[in-house]
Amino acid sequence: MEEKRTCKTRKLRTEPTEEHLWEVVLLYQKVKFKTYSGLPFSYEVRKGRNGQYTKELWIDRREKSKSLAWSSVRLAFHNIREMGAVVDRPKSLGDIRGVTYIYGMFFRFGLIDVPDDVKEKMKG
Repeated sequence: MEEKRTCKTRKLRTEPTEEHLWEVVLLYQKVKFKTYSGLPFSYEVRKGRNGQYTKELWIDRREKSKSLAWSSVRLAFHNIREMGAVVDRPKSLGDIRGVTYIYGMFFRFGLIDVPDDVKEKMKG
């Protein structure tokens, strides 16, 4: 699975499309991420009655889940000015609901880089 993730994230970075982003989002379900402040989380994309994935990510943080709309992820994706560039803080991606989670995901996917002091919190 890790090899497939690596291949798909590489493709996303070289060909940054919404379709490639969606593929990567699906592959990284239930993987542990960290927010800007170092808090751990994971997410899941559930399937609807028709068996298709919904366009909603369910963030698993502590004992409660929060939903994150795919439209928020897409908006932040389109706000990345340059692939791999340092993004100082989550709000730099936009005033978007759930952006602290998106920031952690985008860092893990290699779409953005973060300042060194933040990197320590997000990796450790």
